[in-house]
Amino acid sequence: MKSDVVKKGIERAPHRSLLRAVGCGSDDWDKPFIGVINSFSEVVPGHIHLQAIARAVKEGIRSRGGVPFEVNTLVVCDGIAMNHPGMKYSLPSRELIADSCEILAEAHAFDGLVFIPNCDKVIPGMLMAAVRLNLPCIFISGGPMMAGKLYQDNQVRSVDLNSVFLGVGEVMKGNMTEAGLRELEEVACPGCGSCAGMFTANTMNCLTEALGMALPGNGTIPAVEARRIQLAYKAGQQVMEVLAKDIRPKDIINKDSIYNAFAVDMALGGSTNSVLHLTAIAHETGIDFPLSWVNEISEHIPHICKLSPASDYHIEDLELAGGIPAIMQELSPLLNLKVNTVLRQPLGKMIKGAEVKNREVIRPLSQPYAATGGISILFGNLALEGGVVKNAAVAPDMLVHQGPARVFDSEEAATAAIVKGELKSGEVIVIRYEGPKGGPGMREMLTPTSLLSGMGMDKEIALITDGRFSGATKGAAIGHVSPEAAERGPIAALKDGDIIKIDIPNHKLEAELNQSEIEQRLNSLPPFEPKIKTGYLKRYSDKVSSASTGAVFAD
Repeated sequence: MKSDVVKKGIERAPHRSLLRAVGCGSDDWDKPFIGVINSFSEVVPGHIHLQAIARAVKEGIRSRGGVPFEVNTLVVCDGIAMNHPGMKYSLPSRELIADSCEILAEAHAFDGLVFIPNCDKVIPGMLMAAVRLNLPCIFISGGPMMAGKLYQDNQVRSVDLNSVFLGVGEVMKGNMTEAGLRELEEVACPGCGSCAGMFTANTMNCLTEALGMALPGNGTIPAVEARRIQLAYKAGQQVMEVLAKDIRPKDIINKDSIYNAFAVDMALGGSTNSVLHLTAIAHETGIDFPLSWVNEISEHIPHICKLSPASDYHIEDLELAGGIPAIMQELSPLLNLKVNTVLRQPLGKMIKGAEVKNREVIRPLSQPYAATGGISILFGNLALEGGVVKNAAVAPDMLVHQGPARVFDSEEAATAAIVKGELKSGEVIVIRYEGPKGGPGMREMLTPTSLLSGMGMDKEIALITDGRFSGATKGAAIGHVSPEAAERGPIAALKDGDIIKIDIPNHKLEAELNQSEIEQRLNSLPPFEPKIKTGYLKRYSDKVSSASTGAVFAD
């Protein structure tokens, strides 16, 4: 066992002495050491209950003869970090999470690992660490938050965090009172769990199932249910089975399983951030997965499940309808069913017998919401390396749009213009210098998109950015535009009034500018001046690659 380097032999007496200090006994030296990498935090709703998940995991490990050690990594709450300088740290935290997991596992010579994520950057960060370390492991998330309930107009309405963001715009538009917003604020997030819609965290927890790295139910069993604790116990048991059979992440995560994850993502209309994260996981695994393949997958996978922010359904409704196994069973003619899973059986066997229990939530392939997937990659003279849009949440009238640009060099400037009512119907907001390098940190733009939606302008105004969007974003919001402005991408050449053409069905994002004009404008720009020149964000800005390659650290 790998852990023998810290527990076997006369020269390891000091190591054993230290291990005895944390509770190990002589009977433990012949048992596998399992790291339980938790991301518990008291400031993140999705993580406040993860100590209970870890306890159940550790009980499961002990029941199968392992010795568990709970260790911790960090987490950022994107909702709390939204729309202030703290959001610059969200995406960069993914690399720190991956690195910290690597450090914890290698320094303590664990034989196997159980990863306990729940919110946005922790899931991909831990998946990146899993394939980097390539130790037998399993994932168990904390589960989704229940939707809040708001009694309104003699009816009970399901609400979530996005409802509150939209409510701010409604107050500004005069469609909601501040008292109404306060009432919404008090009920929208009723307790622990990752925010209740098909936002980034729940997208990634569902896709961890699709990748084969988690047990069925990982993405959808609510955080507050006893079944979540039961699943955690099973995960602790199952990691011992995975260890016994020496099944490693690179035996599970390959080009076929990443295809499956993207396919499920298309069917769900998941967060655009999944493109960034799955690309980063592919890169970490050594798999070349160009963005153009995402469109090829989308062309073949229908959009069959529409959840918040695209509808009033939430993750709890998907769970009642059969969860991710039911989605994959419905998609089974279109999936790679022979890929391996942490259940030590092929995906096809793992989902066999799964049933769709609610055809309002999960539609049949023959009656999808759309014949193609819920995410598209756009290319053109504004996005030479691509831009990402959640077309599942775009109003039909905005799928094809053109209008004059209103250009802003920061999220704050664009938000101020929206609040002041300075934008006109038909315009295209451009927010640049918010990419991985230029931000730095590639902030989410949920505040401006929520304001537009809450003010009823998401059907009139499009938005493009080299930053990114929350999974809760609605509207013609195109993010990850690459190359970014800080790298002298074409988005840096735009001026107010330039006509921008958006054609989502045909995957096009272009400006009515010829190449010589774009090059002339770019050549006249002063050198890019980093906004932050000290600390981790400076190091991140110096090292990070394009969003088109997952915003990973450059080799």
